Amino acid sequence: MMGDLLSFAVEAHGGLDRWNAFTKLRAEVSIAGAIWDFKQQPGLLLDKVFEIETHTERLTITPFLKPGQRSVFVPGRLTIETLVGEIVETRDDPEAKFVGQEFADPWDPLQAAFFSSEALWTYLTSPFLYTYPGFETEEIEPWHENGEEWRRLKVTFPDHIVSHTKTQITHFGPDGLMRRHDYTVDILNGNSGANYTSNYREFQGIKMPTTRRIYAYDGAFQKVPEPLLVTLDFGALTFS
Repeated sequence: MMGDLLSFAVEAHGGLDRWNAFTKLRAEVSIAGAIWDFKQQPGLLLDKVFEIETHTERLTITPFLKPGQRSVFVPGRLTIETLVGEIVETRDDPEAKFVGQEFADPWDPLQAAFFSSEALWTYLTSPFLYTYPGFETEEIEPWHENGEEWRRLKVTFPDHIVSHTKTQITHFGPDGLMRRHDYTVDILNGNSGANYTSNYREFQGIKMPTTRRIYAYDGAFQKVPEPLLVTLDFGALTFS
């Protein structure tokens, strides 16, 4: 059963019936920001195509590392393969590669692919994701920012979904659309992310933000304006 806020948000984004009419999403996106400089992977994710299955956690990034290759993410495995499916490299249990790392430690390209894959699958399926089996939601006290009151939904993820962390908070504006998504990132030593969504457009009946800007937040949940950690700029989004 969906709570009042989740029902309101899902309907504002296009409704569950419309979302459930699709099983795949293709998204043109450029990803940048300070995190990629910190991790010594600048420019790795500019001008990519991310393709997801909307009801099963699977995501590909094309091209990846060189033309004719893509990365393929599913829980517990990251694979580099050719466009016809020939395996180039496989990393089982990719989260294990982050154990013991400090924030300033560099990533290799497969670590960057894992981080962006588990992140984007959550981003591109929210808030519909929160209706899936195993998710628990609770409306908590509202938040005031940018002259608006934002209703907040605390979401507890089931164990089988790989995401930044188990409990996350999404803020919704008076129109029901997402304004901000808060989380900590387990593979980044619990560092925080305040993910601001904007520039909504409608794609085949589904409303999706085409701009995301991600900052840290402090102990009072206030945005830390510098550095701008991650930028996501979306072009065409196509459901099928």
